[in-house]
Parts: sequence; structure tokens; C-alpha cells
Amino acid sequence: MEWEAVIGLEIHAQLATRSKIFSAASTAYGAPPNTQACAVDLGLPGVLPVLNAEAVRMAVKFGLATHSNIARRSVFARKNYFYPDLPKGYQISQYELPIVYDGWLDIELDEGETKRIGITRAHLEEDAGKSLHDAFEDMTGIDLNRAGTPLLEIVSEPDLRSAREAVAYMKKLHALVRYLEICDGNMQEGSFRCDANVSVRRRGEHRFGTRTEIKNVNSFRFVERAINYEIERQIDILESGGAVVQETRLYDSARDETRSMRTKEEANDYRYFPEPDLLPLVLDDAWIEEVGQTLPELPDAKKARFVDDYGLSPYDAGVLTATRELADYYEAVVAACGGTAKLAANWVMGELSGALNKAGLEIGASPVTAEALGGLLRRIEDNTISGKIAKQVFEAMWAGEGDADQIIDQRGLRQITDPAAIEAMIREVMEANPKQVEQYRAGQEKLFGFFVGQVMKASRGKANPAQVNAALKQLLAGD
Repeated sequence: MEWEAVIGLEIHAQLATRSKIFSAASTAYGAPPNTQACAVDLGLPGVLPVLNAEAVRMAVKFGLATHSNIARRSVFARKNYFYPDLPKGYQISQYELPIVYDGWLDIELDEGETKRIGITRAHLEEDAGKSLHDAFEDMTGIDLNRAGTPLLEIVSEPDLRSAREAVAYMKKLHALVRYLEICDGNMQEGSFRCDANVSVRRRGEHRFGTRTEIKNVNSFRFVERAINYEIERQIDILESGGAVVQETRLYDSARDETRSMRTKEEANDYRYFPEPDLLPLVLDDAWIEEVGQTLPELPDAKKARFVDDYGLSPYDAGVLTATRELADYYEAVVAACGGTAKLAANWVMGELSGALNKAGLEIGASPVTAEALGGLLRRIEDNTISGKIAKQVFEAMWAGEGDADQIIDQRGLRQITDPAAIEAMIREVMEANPKQVEQYRAGQEKLFGFFVGQVMKASRGKANPAQVNAALKQLLAGD
């Protein structure tokens, strides 16, 4: 506990535009290498960049959603460096005057505490290409399809103090950009990736330690592991009398370690200067207000409404609003089943989420629609089937056997609610087990579960459990 970590994240969110930030080339994922890089992306002589207005609109949406300032005048710059996947020898980005600055995002910690994380800036830039190291023996291939893809780089203040806080912040941002529909958040495809700046200092100190940057981590789990490893590595160095070197490091997930990539560059190494081929970006208040009117209900507001309107716990509301798609699905289930909000929450978070995880599916690909699940819950509510039988019906619905009513009728699963029929089954069970009846009446009340099981077995699970319990208590008492 002598040491404290200081962490800041740089998140690169690929904006969900159909064309690139400075050209009309497609941004579609999965095309054959080097088929989506046009003359502008390659920086060929005589070509000029043209700014994609949709990318600007998406950046402003993000700024408004994070309580940030929107710059009425921002400037693009050239960031100069040499790398094989950077065909122009420079990247068009924003440096001194970004489009979004001075915002914040609240995260929830494990103890239920809320912590505010500052957002220093979010600026527009173009992506570089991709180096392919595994496709060729003893050579590296270059795929320039990504060159020119629009990115929003979101830079946090160094307000994070642990890997878990960093992951909570990253997950909150991930949910937000998906709610805003400005990024698909697909981490496997590189649409949402993270650079983590990590340093340590003795607890109580105000001066920051020397930081290292862990580059291009593309999963929540790996971000947490990489940061934890780096914190321990730096503490070991300092406690051994050494000094941490400012550098860029890569995380090796196979070895669960970070390793040096290159000495960390300073801003002057990139020789930033204003992009001569692009005018300053000037926005007016009316246009920004127009963009603000397109904002959806954001995650925090939706969570609060779910607590107020549906009577859910803050935890359940947080789970159900983790993605916009899941929240929309849940509300559609509530509408379809007649408003039984807690039952709907239990099924969406339980049976449905379990089936989706097992099948590796997103909520949008669920074989059971929200309306179909709502129909199943109606049959639980009106006592047509029990909760236990409902799970069998759900499995059949998932397998494509029809809706709840069809499956219930085809399989003869309607619940037995006739009091006379239930009483007859109970009496048969009691007559078949006279010794257990005698023991129960002598005080061995734990045998009650035995009788419930026997009655449910006799009814093939179709007897109404509440009615069985009530009638059993009465008959076993000898009334």
C-alpha cells in the first residue's frame, strides 16, 4: 500500500461513417487487402483531403454527451513520423485546438461509489494502415484499407488509480459510443482500442512518476492485466533503486507481460504543424444545438428511469442498460407481457442472457424476440404454466419450435389449477406413503418437501406449486 498508480487512457473509437474522414473510399470491414485505399488515402501528388461532415457530427454528439466544451474553431495538424503503414509519412490529426475538450464521465466502483473521470480532449484524426506479420514468412505485409478511417481519440485526465477503475471507465465509454451510434465498439475488429499511460508514485505524493504507454490493447480483460503487470513492474524497479524509463510498451497476452517497443516520443518529435490543405473547422451554435437534439436517452438517465418507472434495483437497472440494444429489448418484453417489470428483468438477465452467452450471440441476434418472450411471461402470470415449465418452453422457443402458446398446446403443458384434481393427487400420494404422513404429523416437518416433490412428480410438473403447497399443508394437518 506504499505505492499509488496514476493511470490515464487514450481510447481510439472508429467512427461509424460509411466513407473515410478525408476521402470517399469505403470503411467497410473485411475487404481484401489494399482494395479500399484511394489516391487521397495514399497521399499521391495532386490530391487534396475533404473533411467528412458526418465524422464532425459524431464527434460533437460525443462531446455533448460527456458534458464537454465544443470548440467553435478547431484546427487539423500534420503529425509527422515514418512507418511502413503510414503511406503519406504523416497523419492528419488535431493537436493544439481539438474539437472537444474539458468534459467528464462518471463511473461506478465496486463499492457502489461514483467517481468522476475528467476527459481532457477528444479529437478527430485518420487511422493508419495495418502491418501483417503472420501472412508472409520472414516478411511483413502492408494492408492500407484502414488508412484514412475516421477515429475519435478520447484522452482522459490521469484520474484513474487502479486497473479496475480503468476498465470501468473504458466499459462506460464503450457503452456510450454505442448508445450514440457513433462507433460499433467491435474490439476484435479494432473499432475500439486503448492505449494506457501508467505511472506509480508513493502514496501521498503529488508529483507524477515517469509514465509508460501500453499500446493498442483491444479487450477489457487484457487492459486490466496489462495495467496490473505494468504497475508491479514499475514498483519492482523503484524498490530496487532503479528508474522507470519513459517508453512505449506492448502487452503480450500469451506471456501476460508488457515489453519495450520504443522510447516514448515527445510532441516535438512529431513536428506538428497546421495542415495546409484543410481550412480551420468552424461550427456555429445553431448547428451544435441541432446535433444536440438528436441525442438519445443516455445510459445514466435510462438507468435512473428504469429504477423509477419499473421499480428495479440500481444493480438490475445497470445490467439492463449496459447496452442500448439490451435496454430496448427489455422494455419491449415489459410492453409485451403487460408490465410485469421484475419478472421480465429476471428472465432477460437470467434465461435469455445465459442462452445468448452459451451461443455466443448478441441480443440483436436472439432467436427469441422480445414479443415472444413477453408472450411466455404472460402464461406464467396467468398461471397457464409454472416457472419451471416455462424454462422448458423457453428452450423449445429458442430451438425454433414456435411461440409459447403453440409449444404449451403441442406438449400438453398447461398447468393444473383445478383444486379438486390437485387434492386427488395429494390424497393418492398420502395413501402411498402412510409412514411419511405419520412421521410428518409427529413433528418431522422437513418431510413437507418430500410430499411436494411426489405430488409434482405425479402431475408431471404441471400442478400449480402454490396451490399444491396450500392444499398439502391443510391435508397433512388432517383438516
